[in-house]
Amino acid sequence: MIGSLDTAILQQIWWILGAVVGSLFLFLTFVQGGQTLLWQVAKTDTEKALVINSLGRKWELTFTTLVLFGGALFAAFPKFYATSFGGAYWVWILILFTFVVQAVSYEYRKKPSNLLGAGVYELFLFINGSVGILLIGAAVGTFFTGSNFVLNEYNQVTWTHPLRGLEAAFSLFNLSLGLFLVFNARVLGAMYLINSIDFAMAPEMEMRLRRSCLVSLVCALPFLLYVLAGLLLMKGFGFDDNGVVSLVSGKYLHNLIAMPAVLVMLLLGLVLVVWGVVSTSFLNGYKGIWFGGLGTVLVGLAVFFTAGFNNTPFYPSKADLQSSLSIYNASSSHYTLTAMAYVALVIPLVLAYIAYVWYLMDARKVGAEDLGDTKAY
Repeated sequence: MIGSLDTAILQQIWWILGAVVGSLFLFLTFVQGGQTLLWQVAKTDTEKALVINSLGRKWELTFTTLVLFGGALFAAFPKFYATSFGGAYWVWILILFTFVVQAVSYEYRKKPSNLLGAGVYELFLFINGSVGILLIGAAVGTFFTGSNFVLNEYNQVTWTHPLRGLEAAFSLFNLSLGLFLVFNARVLGAMYLINSIDFAMAPEMEMRLRRSCLVSLVCALPFLLYVLAGLLLMKGFGFDDNGVVSLVSGKYLHNLIAMPAVLVMLLLGLVLVVWGVVSTSFLNGYKGIWFGGLGTVLVGLAVFFTAGFNNTPFYPSKADLQSSLSIYNASSSHYTLTAMAYVALVIPLVLAYIAYVWYLMDARKVGAEDLGDTKAY
């Protein structure tokens, strides 16, 4: 019975569930990546329409998954939610703003006589795919570099930097992680568009997409290498059996060594992403998105597990080490975790429904007949 599980086990289970949702979100950023490719690969109005209508089938999934991720963290780890969203609110406001303008853009881009014009809404889509993902990557980077907060005895948060979370983007490690996610999203976006568009009307765009897939990977590599080197060499945050937090040399390297399955996830995920690019760019394949997508999910899981397991605070404080949050001191009660665990048993059914709907939506590639539809984006 779930109710008989130890609190620590439930905390670990909910960190795993949160990591799965967060990693699925990283896969679904192919929508944002495709948006940043719009002006690069689509040279005519018809090509733009093909790209936007292909992405328009899936754009809600990314935002919904982001909201689900936030909701899961709010329910399972409310102290983290309150600390981050209550203290670093400027970074989260900007992230959410980029997703709001994304929704507005898909809704109003092709409305007759719209005030701003299609070009402005296309710019909004680019901002969502670049600035939005960059800031999310910087926020995730603080799981390793730390944030500027202090919690008092009543768990009230004081943010010690006036930028309220935006300062994370000025850390070279965080910025590199954000830029890697931006270019990885572009890789996934190119793969997805190749898989979902009928290029009978735009054969040259297919060639541009295959080329951009490789170029985006090449652009991502320097940032990936910097992040990996940082993880292996940087001092990390750890806590002892008494919960006392301290800086530990090579902490995240030790985590990967102590959890070989996580190290395998990381390496296998990177190999799958590279293979997806190779099969797309050099072998003219159409299924690279599934290799790249699975690889991205595995890399995401490795990142979350490295940040949260093996006596590691997943939301460390640079201003006060003892204010750092771990999955053990930031979680809900045993009762709440248990109740939510019963609800989570329906997750496989939800995933099966999503997979079925996805299959129906992609049963036919986007082509000329979709562009004249009254529901076209």
